[in-house]
Amino acid sequence: MTRNQPVPTRRSFLGGAALATLALAAGAGTANASSAPRTSAAWPTEIPLPNGFLPEGVAIGTQPYAYFGSRANGAVYRADLRTGAGAVLYAGATGTITNGLKVDDGAGLLYLSSGSAGGAARVVDSRTGSLVATYQLTDPTGHFINDVALLGDRAWFTDSYGAVLYGVPRGGTGAVRELPIGGAWVQSATGISANGIVDTPDGKALIVVNGGKLYNVPLATGTATEITLSGTTAVTNGDGLLRVGHTLYVVQNRLNQVSVLTLNAQATTATLTRTITDSRFNIPTTAAVFGNLLYVANAQLGAPTTPDTPFNAVAVSL
Repeated sequence: MTRNQPVPTRRSFLGGAALATLALAAGAGTANASSAPRTSAAWPTEIPLPNGFLPEGVAIGTQPYAYFGSRANGAVYRADLRTGAGAVLYAGATGTITNGLKVDDGAGLLYLSSGSAGGAARVVDSRTGSLVATYQLTDPTGHFINDVALLGDRAWFTDSYGAVLYGVPRGGTGAVRELPIGGAWVQSATGISANGIVDTPDGKALIVVNGGKLYNVPLATGTATEITLSGTTAVTNGDGLLRVGHTLYVVQNRLNQVSVLTLNAQATTATLTRTITDSRFNIPTTAAVFGNLLYVANAQLGAPTTPDTPFNAVAVSL
């Protein structure tokens, strides 16, 4: 099924075929992983974010820059991993949210999810911060567009309040594809279901965390199967997902930890190998990697905050 065409704004797209080629070359396969790691012991392991920013998502591409999304106003902050310094790239707007985000370096684009505000996905120029397009994925109310993963020619978004994934065309115009989730999938009647999302190692499916379980959702059918866990019975409070090769990182927000699991070739089983903790974790929600460092965004979910509340991201060694 397909939905609305995008509403382009402020930047002309490259020709569809040319930009699609760039997008595929840049983003297929491992999510949020640098293909040419270059880190130094002198790089900071704490990145200050603007006061009151309310971060949730973090994304890093092939270059040493991290992008953070704001729940306060939908803004995106870009930080230089080499220095920790940064600035607001995309100003957002009052009443908007950026929950999850992914960067496609080859196409120079960021894909932003809208959380509970508007049922939309936005595409932003990762170099200038200009809003490129808005895709209305579903009704503006009653939905929670939570996270996003790049796979093939689409950016795939989760809806925490609906058993469906939305595929936004990468780098060009076209209709959104709706992929209903069936099979073993269990949709919550009262709370959040689908949350973090990544592609599988074989590129044929998506892994989605839901209610402490991991599901393998094939793009061809949407028929979900539960991934068999070994070494643990559940990934409780599972939020953001990150895959590097056959290693899956599951950020467990209110547990202040990241579980590290090994996937088999078909991503039908996941074996817990270790758990990452750090005294600086403050309800982390998402993670990204560059070189030998894992960066997590401290969302401080549920904590009292004001416009003056400090926020940060921290890095731990892989």
